[in-house]
Amino acid sequence: MRQGGIKIAALAFAAAGLVGCASDRAAYDGFPAAPGAPLETPGRSAQAGPLECAPYAREHSAVKLYGDAWTWWGKALGKFARAATPETGSVLVLNGYAGPERGHVAVVRSLISSREIRVDHANWLGDGAIYVDDPVADVSANNDWSIVRVWNIKTGGWGKRTYPVQGFIGPGSDSGREAPRTDPDLDEDADPARIARVELGIPQ
Repeated sequence: MRQGGIKIAALAFAAAGLVGCASDRAAYDGFPAAPGAPLETPGRSAQAGPLECAPYAREHSAVKLYGDAWTWWGKALGKFARAATPETGSVLVLNGYAGPERGHVAVVRSLISSREIRVDHANWLGDGAIYVDDPVADVSANNDWSIVRVWNIKTGGWGKRTYPVQGFIGPGSDSGREAPRTDPDLDEDADPARIARVELGIPQ
């Protein structure tokens, strides 16, 4: 009985440690498959045990930062370049989508278009798994990468939830200036989702 209690407690502790850099699993429930397939099929990579997003991003990029994912943007100041747009090898930082101390980091593997990138990351669905070549789409009205949607390989479609982007870290060192996020005036009736669907080639 005592051993069983210890095992349950250990599992609960491990699950609590993983939640800090996971998406909201419920956001994917019942989401229909998106029309069309990604250029390459993303997939899960086998690993010895569950991983959090921050250690994985640190190990697979030139951005050697420590601490929870939501602290990376601030810690990068003065050490690594910070930009509003992606670059191969940079680290995508999501923050503020489920409270101020909830974040996620992912390594940019490749640039597909002005609206799509591929990333490698861990624990996105709260399962401690590694996801490689996972599509991420910019769905912002300004095409400024301020809001993104992430592909879910389990459902074969885009997740229905959108996530605010703090920016992209690295891969180079801090140049002393942070690239500004452009914010041109838009028509007040502009529909960000419609604009993104058009540029991604998704039927209306």
